[in-house]
Amino acid sequence: MSGERRPTMAVWKFASCDGCQLTLLDCEDELLPLAGQLDIRYFLEATSAAGPGPYDLSLVEGSVTTPQDAERIQHIRSVSRHLVTIGACATAGGIQALRDFADVEEYLSIVYAQPAYIDTLAHSTAISRNVPVDFELRGCPIDRGQLIEVITAFLSGRRPHIPDHSVCFACKRRGIVCLPVANGTPCLGPVTHAGCGALCPAYGRGCYGCFGPSASVNMPAFIPLLHRDGMSDTDVTRVLRTFNATAPEFADASGAPPAPAQPEAPDPPEES
Repeated sequence: MSGERRPTMAVWKFASCDGCQLTLLDCEDELLPLAGQLDIRYFLEATSAAGPGPYDLSLVEGSVTTPQDAERIQHIRSVSRHLVTIGACATAGGIQALRDFADVEEYLSIVYAQPAYIDTLAHSTAISRNVPVDFELRGCPIDRGQLIEVITAFLSGRRPHIPDHSVCFACKRRGIVCLPVANGTPCLGPVTHAGCGALCPAYGRGCYGCFGPSASVNMPAFIPLLHRDGMSDTDVTRVLRTFNATAPEFADASGAPPAPAQPEAPDPPEES
C-alpha cells in the first residue's frame, strides 16, 4: 500500500474501566497486520502521540457521564466518518448507569469528602443517546474476534457480520447441557446477545447477561421462567441492571425511565 492513503482510526475513552480498549491491545498477532493497513492516529491507551482528524473509523469506549463528556462526543462525531461503540458502557450505560435509579446528589454526599468539586450528570447514557452511531459492538468486555471483524469490515467497506442471536445458540454448538432445563439454574442466556462463547454456562453458571439483549427478546415470557427457577422480583431487577442497565429491552423489564430518542445522522466530515 506504499503511496496509498491508509484509512485513519481513533480510539476514544469515556467513563469505563478501559477493559474494551485493553481487548484491542490484547489482539496482538491480529493487530500487527492491521497496523500495516490502518493509520492509528489517536489511541491514548497505547501511545501519547495523537494525530489530527478527521478519522475514517472511531472506536468509542465508555458512557457519557459529565457535561464535558456530552460536549466531547459531539466533536468526536463531527470528525468521524464511521463511529462504532464498543462495550456495555458505550452501548448501554454500563455499571455506572445504576445512578439512573438513585439520587445522584445523595451518592455524591456519601462518597466524596468535597462533592462541590464533582461536576457530573444525573444519568450515565450510551453513546447512541447523544450522537448517531454506525454500529454497536456489545459485551463486558467485548470479544476480540468480534472486534477484529468490525475493524476489517469497515476497512473493506462492508457491514460487520456479528451474529445477533442469543447465548443459547452458543450452548447448543458447544454441546453444553441447558442449565435451566437440567438443573433449574436461573440463566439470562435466552435473552442475551451471543459473543462470549457461553463462557459461564460452560462452567455450570447461569448467564449474567454481560453482552446485553439479543435481537429477539420476549421478556414477558422469559421473566416467569426466572421466577420458576427461584428468582424474586428484586433478583430479576438486579440481574437486568448489572451490566446493561439502560439497554431498552432490559430497562423496560426492570422499570427504568424511558430513554430519549436517538439523534439523526450528521453529514460525514470532509477530507483533511
